[in-house]
Amino acid sequence: MANIVLSRIDERLIHGQIRLQWGKHSGANTILVANDEIASLEPLQAPFKASAGSEFAVLFRTIEQTIANLPKAGSDRKILLLCKEPSDFARIVKGGISLPEINIGNMHYHQGRLPVNKYINVNSRDMEAFRILNELGSKCTVQHMPESSKECIFELTKNLEFEGISVC
Repeated sequence: MANIVLSRIDERLIHGQIRLQWGKHSGANTILVANDEIASLEPLQAPFKASAGSEFAVLFRTIEQTIANLPKAGSDRKILLLCKEPSDFARIVKGGISLPEINIGNMHYHQGRLPVNKYINVNSRDMEAFRILNELGSKCTVQHMPESSKECIFELTKNLEFEGISVC
């Protein structure tokens, strides 16, 4: 099985904070972006590769490719696994990849999403994915920077309601 040193949700995917903070903090040598859209559109990949710098191997895979290939990765690869949204991680874990903890980074505001804090906004689909992840053994914690404290997504969202239904 692959050596996944960090699993993180960040809509921005690869950017300075990933490279300079999370990449170094985790000890990663490979950044794997699991995203169906970006994996299928090579022109979108170049800016992300440039943002990663030369210290990381950067791979782009669909969710299905991620599920199929992660078990084949050598232990010398220290992988920072990035997804744009929790539903992608739910698909990965349902596909048989064990992820003990998922770090929740930036989830921007979009119509229908409610703010959790300055960096995290969620909707019912996101919360359903977090619920599935939790049931499958993945702890989902909000942590903006490595030196920030971790907070359980369910504690932070316990008073939110979507369409009149509490997510507790």
